[in-house]
Amino acid sequence: MTGRALADHGRLLEVLAAEGELLASASEGADPDLAVPTAEGMTVGGTVRHVGSVYRMVEAWVRSGGDRPTRWQRAPEDDQSVQDYLRAALRAIVAELSAHDPAEGCPTWWPLDQTYGFWCRRLAHETTVHRIDVQQAVAGIAVGGRLDEEIAFDGIDEILSLWFTHRLGVLGVTNSWTGDVAVVAGRRRWIARITATGTASWRAQRDEPADATISSDPTGMFLWLWGRRPILTATPDGDQAGIGQLWHLMRLATR
Repeated sequence: MTGRALADHGRLLEVLAAEGELLASASEGADPDLAVPTAEGMTVGGTVRHVGSVYRMVEAWVRSGGDRPTRWQRAPEDDQSVQDYLRAALRAIVAELSAHDPAEGCPTWWPLDQTYGFWCRRLAHETTVHRIDVQQAVAGIAVGGRLDEEIAFDGIDEILSLWFTHRLGVLGVTNSWTGDVAVVAGRRRWIARITATGTASWRAQRDEPADATISSDPTGMFLWLWGRRPILTATPDGDQAGIGQLWHLMRLATR
């Protein structure tokens, strides 16, 4: 699978800005120590700080021209709320990414996409997932609404290529089950291939065969792959062991 996004990078940048503000707003007035059930070990305040720190790290990295930073402002100042910390970092990274053509070369941690567009995509989906985490923690129920279909498709494509394929490859994960699992979301289909020595994925034709199939609507599949919905909320077909292995591998890749 190539590094080419399914969604327009300008649209992804808009999503980043909107989702970042939604994340900040969702956390306002909430107990910062409130646990986030969908992200083990995380709290509402910790999640907001984490996202703000990611923005700062990325800004420092791209401005350095390739020297990945090991230190940056990790926490708000004494008189700064976590929401203000997040919003200041959000404004800075959106301005930085907006100042460059998405196709322009830029340091990233994915060899297949060394462009500013990578960060538009990566940060849009990172922020969306954590916005939903915080909203669900604060509301105590499954919330988040339906994502724009094209954004959900792009998020599914990114998690399969960047996390299921690249991240698991970096970790050197081996597998007990081997075969192909079709990931079906609305009108789109992907194949997640699991072998004894690694993983691969690609955008598939509707009739491309597989040993197992897992299906959901686009938003549901995006959240299922990120572990934000229980395994049984998507519809399985075929070899159940393969679907279980895909679920297990995704938890390893995204933890």
